[in-house]
This record gives sequence, structure tokens and C-alpha cells, in this order.
Amino acid sequence: MAGDQVTLLDFWASPFGMRVRIALAEKGVRYEYSEQDLRNKSALLLQMNPVHKKIPVLVHNGKSVCESLIIVQYIDDVWKDKAPLLPSDPYQRAQSKFWADFVDKKLYDLGRKIWTTKGEDQEVAKKDFIHSLKLLEGELGDKPYFGGETLGYVDVALVPFYCWFYAYETVGNFNIEAVCPKLIAYCKRCLEKESVSKSLEDPQKVSDFVVMRRKMLGLE
Repeated sequence: MAGDQVTLLDFWASPFGMRVRIALAEKGVRYEYSEQDLRNKSALLLQMNPVHKKIPVLVHNGKSVCESLIIVQYIDDVWKDKAPLLPSDPYQRAQSKFWADFVDKKLYDLGRKIWTTKGEDQEVAKKDFIHSLKLLEGELGDKPYFGGETLGYVDVALVPFYCWFYAYETVGNFNIEAVCPKLIAYCKRCLEKESVSKSLEDPQKVSDFVVMRRKMLGLE
């Protein structure tokens, strides 16, 4: 939509922000990127997301949309002439939303537990994390993408976590590819798309960030 003003309030390492970046790239939407300091939240962020005060926030023609999966759905609805992310079939749409919700409820929290704990708590988190990945791997099956032949909603929800996997592995001393080879092959396949590769951060940079945070938490 020509003449639209689109701004993304985001933080570089956020897998939730990366979802929005992928969706915008898939749709070919031009936007302004506004990096946010989450320890010193900007007046714009507080104005645009007064309820949760969190990123990402999409500001479209002065109106804000919050929560990453809601933003991705909004992008799909507004810029619907290119690269549909959600299927048109009601049942398939429901399934896509279910698995994206599963990613939301499981991967971030369990991944965070891996890097913010140690000892037995970390071992439990690792076990639950791998179990969740195996469930996702089972749902993927032999399909190129979760929705079939093209990148879709569940892929946009899941693949940003791939650049955090190295950090989880480094801190937790385990290897995801050894237990979920199909899922890692799938992530690498997603990275062959420019919309994904340009939206994800360097795994080493994310890992360095996590190590720094662990030191601040007194865990290193």
C-alpha cells in the first residue's frame, strides 16, 4: 500500500521481533526500524504499547499493533496480495494458530530457563525443551514447511528461535541437531530464503549476549 507509514519498534535479539521482520520481508513492505533500549524504555514505546510496555510494536499510519503473532496476522490481513502466511481453509488456519501458540508457550520460556538457571533446574528445562522440539518435528513430518510447500505462519513463529539454539546449546552443553536432525535441516532450509536470512541475527552474537546476561545474573 503506497504511502503507508510503517515503523517497527524492536530489540535486535528478540525472536518475537524477528517474526515481524520476516513477515514484512515476505510481503515486501518497506518500514522504518526503531531499536529500543528495554532497560530505558522510550516515550514512543510506552505510548504505543501502554499495556504491556514490550516490543515488538508495529506502528502503521500512526496506529499501533502489539504482540508478535497478532502483528504477523495483521500484516497478513493488510498486505494480502502477496505471500499469504495463513491458509484460507478454516481448519488449516486453526491448526496453524495452534502450533504457533505452542511455540509461543513452550520455546521461549523453556529456552529462557536453560540460560537463566543451572544444575537440576537447567536439566529439567533442557529435557522439556527437547521434548517440545520433537513434537514440532513430528508435526513437520516430511513437509518442506509446516504449512506445506511455502513458508507460512508457523514457520514465521518458529524459525527465529533457530538463532538462539547455539546459545542454549553452549550454556546447556547439549546438541539439538543430534536429537532433532529433521528440525535443524528444516531451519537451514528456511534460511535459504532471503526474508529469513536477513531477519535473523548471528547465533554467535546472540550467544555472546546470553553469556553477558548470565554473568550479570551471577550464573557464570
